[in-house]
Amino acid sequence: MPLEIERKFLVTHTHWRSEALGLYCCQGYLSQRSDITVRVRTLGEKAFLTIKKRQEPTQRISRLEFEYEIPFHEAQELQKLCKIPLIEKTRYRLHYGGKMWDIDQFHGRNEGLLMAEVELNDPKEAIELPSWVGEEVSDDSRYYNSNLALHPFEEWKGS
Repeated sequence: MPLEIERKFLVTHTHWRSEALGLYCCQGYLSQRSDITVRVRTLGEKAFLTIKKRQEPTQRISRLEFEYEIPFHEAQELQKLCKIPLIEKTRYRLHYGGKMWDIDQFHGRNEGLLMAEVELNDPKEAIELPSWVGEEVSDDSRYYNSNLALHPFEEWKGS
């Protein structure tokens, strides 16, 4: 089974930006339960349908993930069916410490949020943290993209 093991961090500064390629990303949720989400995403000129199933509560950084590339125009039509506002962001990719890091600069109602994520091979895998990452938010469900669609950063960033 395909397993996604991912850690998330807040980004403290943008010194990395000159070294990274950024693509516009728009994603919405066709179905969202506490344990399963169905997401449709456009990323640059590509599009994907993704189904994620949360593992046991003790394994918060691990999820089953099934992702399929779909035609871009079909993704745009599916996004019209999404129940909640779409997440808009620019996704940057950067190699650091032998890993590929995804850095998301959010737009719209999540403006001001900069978050980095790195995929691991094992939940206990040690990683080298870049100087531009700060607090780890892997266990804070507010930072899940599916939750940011329901409860955007602008609503809680001051609390």
